[in-house]
Parts: sequence; structure tokens; C-alpha cells
Amino acid sequence: MGYPIQDKLVIAVSSSALFDLHESDAVFREQGEDEYRAYQRRNEDAPLRPGVAYPFIRRMLQLNAIDRKGQPVEVVLLSRNDPDTGLRVFKAIEKHKLNITRAAFVAGRSPFEYMDAFNASLFLSTNPADVNAAVERGLPAGLVFNTRFVDDEQEELRIAFDFDGVLADDSAEQVFQQDKELLLFHQHEKQRSQEVLGGGPLKKLLEEIAKLQQLENHKRKSDPNYKPKIRTAVVTARNAPAHERVITTLRGWGIRIDEAFFLGGVDKSRILKSFKPHIFFDDQLSHIHGTADETPSVHIPFGITNKPRINEPDRAERAGPALDATG
Repeated sequence: MGYPIQDKLVIAVSSSALFDLHESDAVFREQGEDEYRAYQRRNEDAPLRPGVAYPFIRRMLQLNAIDRKGQPVEVVLLSRNDPDTGLRVFKAIEKHKLNITRAAFVAGRSPFEYMDAFNASLFLSTNPADVNAAVERGLPAGLVFNTRFVDDEQEELRIAFDFDGVLADDSAEQVFQQDKELLLFHQHEKQRSQEVLGGGPLKKLLEEIAKLQQLENHKRKSDPNYKPKIRTAVVTARNAPAHERVITTLRGWGIRIDEAFFLGGVDKSRILKSFKPHIFFDDQLSHIHGTADETPSVHIPFGITNKPRINEPDRAERAGPALDATG
């Protein structure tokens, strides 16, 4: 059984983020629910290709090898399918040998409402409406973008985070957005270089990942041959002198990041091509559009940079399929 779910790192994922459901979604949109239901039953045993979140989810589950008795990582499927149409997804989970045993099928309703019940530190979805509503409620959710990323066979899990509006709150970003004067922003942040910023939507996720890294360190002490499998990075547009507050904040939280990149206007995609993360989180769509083609990228629609656009009608099109009934 392992740890109780309230003591685990729990990732919630929609079926359309975990698997490629473009084909079945097209049936639903073009032919309606009845034909979609028949299609899912006819293809119940047909394989499903991995989706954008699959490389990340697969490696997260493999981290249970750190503590096979405790099983510190849990992945929960939150789906807009009903149990009947969702059976195909569960069969695909079994075929891909993913240890996912818990799910919520809510028949077209918003599955994010069950995040707290499962103690989820993150919900990954292709549905913009669900993600926006979750974030507005203060829940850690992200919109998954289509990508051409090709997974490799390496066991290492690489996770990259933007800083402001993702790990930290957007209070510093608000200062910059007021007048967009970089010099004034740098002065503001230098004056507050020893002040710890408040937490953003994914602070809890990072804290839970840091706990897993601590478990890895303990395992390495007892097994010198064990090679840590988690590598984290902060990839931020900040540069000196605004960099120090990032380090102060991480120290204040008691969290160590493996790599940090203070880019000062350098395109984030250039760094990510080298770091090769299995998932990257950012709060600004302009950055996501630059990275998503080659990197599994997730938009966190939090804070001041998203308020003017949070209900923008074309966001679903830019993000890939919003699987309103089938995700």
C-alpha cells in the first residue's frame, strides 16, 4: 500500500495529456457522442500513442524505485470521459505498464474539482477552460502544448521551471509590468535581494520533488552505485542584479536547484535544447510558443501576465486540442 495519499507526491493528469487522443477527439467533434462512444468500444484494445505528458509521467512513476515499500509518487487520472468510454484509457495504461490505479471519470464535467481530494500538487490537461478555472481557484494546473519532442530511453527525469509566476508569486513581475523599465526593476530587486518571495502555483510541486531528491541522497549513502535520477533547473528571464533574490528565495524555502539559468533576454529555447527537459513550466505564452515545438511545455496561466488573456478565445487553438468531453 505504501504511504497514505496525503503523504505522497501526487500528479493528476488528463487522459488527453497522457495519451494522443487526436483521432478519437475528431470522432467526437465531427460525428457526435454516440459515434464516439461506439468508436471507443470498437477500439477498446487498440493501442494509444504516448501524449505530451507521457515522458514526464513515466519517469515520475519510476521514481517509486527510490522507496519501493513507501511508493512516494502517485499519478491519478482525472478524465472528462465517463467510465464506459474511459475504459480504453485504462487498458492503454496497462499496456504501457504504467502503475496508475486511481482515476476519476466525471462524464463531461470539470475533473480538476477533485484535485484536493487526491492531494494533487499538479494537474496537467489539454483543456484551457479546466486549467484556467483551476488556477483561478488557486489550484496548481497547467495547459499542455503539442510538441515534436522525441523521448529517449534515459532514466533521468529533467524538469525545468520558470521562476516568477510559476515557483514564486508574481509580485516582482507586477513591478516590471507597471512600466516595463528594466533598470527600475533591477533596482527594485537589488534593494530586496534578501527578501524571500511568496510561493507561486508550483512551489508545492518543487517542495515535493526536493523531498524525493533527499530520498535519493539517502539511498546513495547506503548504495554507492545508485545514480540520482532527478535533475531540476530554473530557467528565468532575470539576470544580474535581479538574480540574487531568486537564490535568496530558494534558500529561504530550503530547496536546492541543480541548475539555474539567468538569461536576460536570451531565448529560453536555446537553453532547453541543451538541458532537454521532459517538461518545462512557464507562465508566459510568448515563452511557451518559443519552446513547445521541441520541448514538452506547460503554460501556467497565473498572475498579471495572464490576466488580460485568460479568457482569450483563440488560446485553445494555439495550445492544441482542447478535449472538452474526451480529455
